[in-house]
Amino acid sequence: MIPHISSRPRRTLVLAATLGAALAFGAPSALAGTLPVVPAAPFAAAKAPAAAPASQSATWAAGTRAYLVITAPGDNPSVRAAVAANGGTVFSDYAAIGVIVAHSASANFAGAMRGVTGVQQVGATRTSDVPADAYNPALPANPSQSTTPTGEPVRADMSQIKADQAWAVTTGSASVKVGILDTGVDDQHQDLAPNFNAADSVSCAYGKPDTRAGAWRDVGNHGTHVAGTVAAAKNGKGVVGVAPGVKISSVRIAEPGSSLFFPENTICGFMWSGDHGFKVTNNSYYTDPWQFNCPDNADQAAIIEGVRRAQEYAERKGSLQVAAAGNENYDLANKTVDTASPNDSTPVTRTITNACLDIPTELPGVVTVAANGEGTTKASFSNFGRGIIDVSAPGSNVYSTVPGGKYASMSGTSMASPHVAGVAALIASTNPGITPAQIREKLALQANDIACPSDSRCTGTTANNGFFGEGQVDALKAVGATPPPGRFFENLGDFAIGDHTTVESPITVTGVTGNAPATLKVGVKIVHTYIGDLKVDLIAPDGSIYTLHNRAGGSADNIDTVYTVNASSEAAAGTWKLRVNDNYRGDTGRIDAWNLTF
Repeated sequence: MIPHISSRPRRTLVLAATLGAALAFGAPSALAGTLPVVPAAPFAAAKAPAAAPASQSATWAAGTRAYLVITAPGDNPSVRAAVAANGGTVFSDYAAIGVIVAHSASANFAGAMRGVTGVQQVGATRTSDVPADAYNPALPANPSQSTTPTGEPVRADMSQIKADQAWAVTTGSASVKVGILDTGVDDQHQDLAPNFNAADSVSCAYGKPDTRAGAWRDVGNHGTHVAGTVAAAKNGKGVVGVAPGVKISSVRIAEPGSSLFFPENTICGFMWSGDHGFKVTNNSYYTDPWQFNCPDNADQAAIIEGVRRAQEYAERKGSLQVAAAGNENYDLANKTVDTASPNDSTPVTRTITNACLDIPTELPGVVTVAANGEGTTKASFSNFGRGIIDVSAPGSNVYSTVPGGKYASMSGTSMASPHVAGVAALIASTNPGITPAQIREKLALQANDIACPSDSRCTGTTANNGFFGEGQVDALKAVGATPPPGRFFENLGDFAIGDHTTVESPITVTGVTGNAPATLKVGVKIVHTYIGDLKVDLIAPDGSIYTLHNRAGGSADNIDTVYTVNASSEAAAGTWKLRVNDNYRGDTGRIDAWNLTF
């Protein structure tokens, strides 16, 4: 989501520099995951001259507010007439789910409409006026593009979830469409243009589709970054997305200037996704202006109902929603206070309970994603909660595309969620006809378990807990490839190897009786710039040492090898260690991952 840490698309932690120019990006409003790591000026979206949309039903007036009018699904002409009779206009109408988006400058509108026959709920969607831009939206800027030099190194986040290995099986099917519901996407970016689907792209800002060419473009940078993580092209330039063979469409739901994602925008986005055949959508934001919507408040209850219906509509049409958990380091399973709402006017501190929902991430059927930090740790900013988090993915220092042909590193659950959306797209690519529920199940089954650290806030089991849910997603398993036969144990954590130091990475083996086999397989992946410096040993639970690599290889880079060890004299159960000793100065690295197959 654009950062929950700085402002709002699950707020993004912006960390690093672009390719060719050093840029720091501030996080959008309700973004689920972007946190500025370095001081950055707020990002101001450039606007093109206003262009008239296809049709408008009203002209702007000061004091105009937006409302959801909830009815039974189907055409409701009497309710639309009542909207006009009570001082409002119908801005958009989603009859399939019984949701009307109405505008009115009357302070009595909601109360009057709640008394209309056939109206089930009415709720204001914002505590500020609808912008005048809603009636004559300006097209976002189409930025000039930097030239992307050749070179496309595999990034740590991709190897961590084995996306680079999954590409040997499939890079994804062009028949699978992924919707990027966000601040927009720079479709001209060299790494995105090959996979961009303009025909199914749209702006849903203000709550109704704007299908003009370019209306989908980015009013920030968050959506373009997310899009690159999902499906940047495998074209020898810049970066590669998790599923570089699928198609991406931009559904801009952020409003320009504020970068807020109001409920009517989210509803429009989900309805569009369902009607346009998106197999997966990524949602790295929370629905403004309330960080948590509480059902005992009439306005917020209507927001919950309207967005829930739209999400269910999209799922019935075959679309799985993936969403960022948020960046406040907040326990979503034990809610007590909200200090950030409403974020379109003046936030107040209010007491809340678990009945109050962060939407869309806490809606039924939505896959909720927490962020990993380095390796398989919990990112310090990531929200958590037992029974809330479904899976986790890399979310720290993720390098991806930003507008204008550039690149930047960002951190946040906003960056973790598109990794999962990409894996979901690979699952859909290798399983034609698969349902959203089946994709959810496969995401859970293929995830690699991560045990709780020594942190009392993490509750549950190794198989499913409040920090990581079912574990970190695994793209290789998602495409049907599996580790070698036998009981398989792995440590994906990074362990730094400094000059003249010794480091150990542990794996605890459980559930295997008797001794280890005479053909114990030890997979080792070490990143180092001079492997002739290294001695690598396997340490059995009783302390016995088996040397795997002893200062061979000279100046070669990296060890990525499976060793066979006769460990038949060793009890299988217990803690095994990979010990790496650096014996010379000048070169450093890390244990990237290692595994045991019994």
